[in-house]
Amino acid sequence: MSSVIEIKALEEQLRLAELAPDADFFDNVLSDDVLLDGQKLKSKVVEAHRPGKGQKFANVEMSDFNFVDHGDVVVVTCLGKYQTAEKKFQMKFMRVWMKKVGRWQVVAAATLEGPTPIS
Repeated sequence: MSSVIEIKALEEQLRLAELAPDADFFDNVLSDDVLLDGQKLKSKVVEAHRPGKGQKFANVEMSDFNFVDHGDVVVVTCLGKYQTAEKKFQMKFMRVWMKKVGRWQVVAAATLEGPTPIS
């Protein structure tokens, strides 16, 4: 299976984990030393996805994917559209996935644009 096909599947799982919310998914997929917007925020992200915590999404749509395959590293950019009970907004992301000890993990991610309100 190609790296990009595997990452596409993981990106869909990530979208579903945002909706659930699913803290275990984020705990497993984020590397222990992941840099999120230049900071070590794994525990904050995992905690925000526990039931009863953080923002809850009624809908999450991801589009405009670009995958750059470097073998054991895949760089992804994409656009996310989010809807809560109160608002709709979009954000553009970059994620760096690395295959470590036989499994893919996010080792770095950054918000490239947003959040920007949408109607």
